[in-house]
Amino acid sequence: MNILVIAEKPKVAEKIASALGKPSKKIEGGVSYYELTKGKDLVRIASAVGHLYSLKSKEKGSTYPVFDIEWVPSSDVNARADFTKKYFNLLKKLVKESDVLVNACDYDVEGSLIGGNVIRFLGKGKDAKRMLFNTLTADDLRASFDSLKKLDESTISAGETRHILDWLWGINASRALITAIKKAGAFRIMSIGRVQGPSLHFLAEREKQILSFVPKKYWVLSIHVKKTEFLHEKDRFFDETEAQKALNNCSKEGIVKSVQRKKFKQLPPKPFDLTALQLESYKVFGFAPTRTLQLAQELYEAALISYPRTSSQKLPAQLNLKKIIEKLSNQPMFSESTEKLLKQPKLVPYEGEKSDPAHPAIHPTGEKPSDVSAEALKLFELIGRRFLACFGESAVRERQTVLIDCGEKFSTTGSVTIERNWFEHYEKFLRLDEITLPEFTEGEKVKIEKLEKTEKETQPPNRFTPASAIKKLESLNLGTKATRASIIQTLFDRNYLSGKSIEVTPLGLKVADSLSKFVPQLTSEELTRHFEEEMEDIQNEKRKSKDVIVEGEKALMKIVEEFKANERELGEQLLSAMNETQRQESLLGKCAKCEKGDLAIKKSRFGLFVGCNAYPECKTTYSLPRDSLVKPTGKTCEFCKVPIITVIRRGKRPFNMCLTRDCKSKESWTKKPYVKKEVDTPVKVKTVRKKKTKETAK
Repeated sequence: MNILVIAEKPKVAEKIASALGKPSKKIEGGVSYYELTKGKDLVRIASAVGHLYSLKSKEKGSTYPVFDIEWVPSSDVNARADFTKKYFNLLKKLVKESDVLVNACDYDVEGSLIGGNVIRFLGKGKDAKRMLFNTLTADDLRASFDSLKKLDESTISAGETRHILDWLWGINASRALITAIKKAGAFRIMSIGRVQGPSLHFLAEREKQILSFVPKKYWVLSIHVKKTEFLHEKDRFFDETEAQKALNNCSKEGIVKSVQRKKFKQLPPKPFDLTALQLESYKVFGFAPTRTLQLAQELYEAALISYPRTSSQKLPAQLNLKKIIEKLSNQPMFSESTEKLLKQPKLVPYEGEKSDPAHPAIHPTGEKPSDVSAEALKLFELIGRRFLACFGESAVRERQTVLIDCGEKFSTTGSVTIERNWFEHYEKFLRLDEITLPEFTEGEKVKIEKLEKTEKETQPPNRFTPASAIKKLESLNLGTKATRASIIQTLFDRNYLSGKSIEVTPLGLKVADSLSKFVPQLTSEELTRHFEEEMEDIQNEKRKSKDVIVEGEKALMKIVEEFKANERELGEQLLSAMNETQRQESLLGKCAKCEKGDLAIKKSRFGLFVGCNAYPECKTTYSLPRDSLVKPTGKTCEFCKVPIITVIRRGKRPFNMCLTRDCKSKESWTKKPYVKKEVDTPVKVKTVRKKKTKETAK
């Protein structure tokens, strides 16, 4: 038979081919594929490059609603997908020549749909199978090919349903927003999606809580004994008179009323699922969730870790966990931990409750890293150490609480580690509060070294970070493990969000408020979650795709009707918010020269520059780097007190700089600082071309 294996990416196709035998590399139309024989079968391995098919409206135009759609080659829809055409043409040829088609794309709804679309549109009626694997190691790939499964039709169907609903929601809601802005007399590309709506809504609600928060004063009493701080048993005094009365009750000597010591076990960490990895990576390295997923994909394609898009916290025994630990022992960064673990009588991992029917928790394969980026290597060590820590014994810690009475009661708590156990394997990334208290005994008389009353203010709720926003989406069952990071990133790209600690822009707030007022179903967590559950039911063969799509179209039609009834008012509100967001983004800080006006980004016929808005009284100006996006940092230069900006250039890492051209902060830059000349009149220099001789050539 002639068997065609369809991989999701070229690098994965090469891995599969190398695992199955000694392939010969072929090139056709500028695209490579692989060919080998297994017994009497001719096996070819070729690659897609992500989705080769996309959805498209059958009707042209920019009006809404749109419901009549079809699948077409991606290169026919988007000019940026033009590179996929040569991969499409190769697969079209190879599918025609094949008897059996094997979907070897990632085993999730996206991968199943990528390969499934190639099979059903190019190879309709042909025998089709599925390769299922968790890692790209040679052993796993061979085992997967030798035990092909039937095509996962229900997963393909769930993936198609998700794409259709997301496309219909996105195109109709986005066109409605653009139309509303047009009705208000302006034009701007705007978008909102099925999961973006409720995501923006909960972020906007948190922003409003922060903006409306009114701080309340309170007082904290503390004493210092043996250079250790003790806090009053009443954590906060909201009445200063009461706080002062308690302070007056305190004497300069106290007595230790009790010393309590309690040992407790700290369980090992659970294995990483994708969300937990993104949270930990953000906390340890500051990697954005989208970046963590990119790096994890890089490690997966290098066969260093298992498939990262998993919601599982399970490490099943059939993974041959001891063998993985033994292989890791050959890597210096893990050798000390593996040596200790392999001496344990049992190797049983501590697991979490979350599971995934397709994939186990993220774990190393045991392979040695060789050709990965420095950032990917950092993430690899994090995953490896987390995996090893799961097999460690519980750490033993001791909590000590000391209570002192000096007319009022004060206490302090410290914690120390007695037995490190799993801490030893994860120590590099561990964040522990180790507080060793001085020696205290019950009944001991102590001197009060310091007595303080400190005024403080209550704080607003914490802002979400990109990582905690993803955790929130997971808790609400919105989106999928693979899409949540990109959903949050899209909200940033649309200028609805800004900052590492997420701030919702005036535009984002107004979009959220307007949609909640005029089109509440578009921000409804319940409706979105309902369809997430429906798609899970399709995958579990409890519902049919057609029925869910019909239900989705009915719900969307109601949303469309609400949009059309409120277009003008919605547009006016959005336009006002858009202008306010642009105004805020253009403000960089106070003018250091006049100390009255604000420095703002302005536009002239020569391009963008920074000027004081107190013009003409203040004529302060600064130039801006060309071909760059400039954003305020809210900080001022320590040398010249002029605002510092962030400069963002395509393909380059953003950097911060002072607006002052010859600022002392730029002395270390490779270019010499700007020095104003005595004479600014340009001097013409005539270039004399010398005749080339043997001497000048040398």
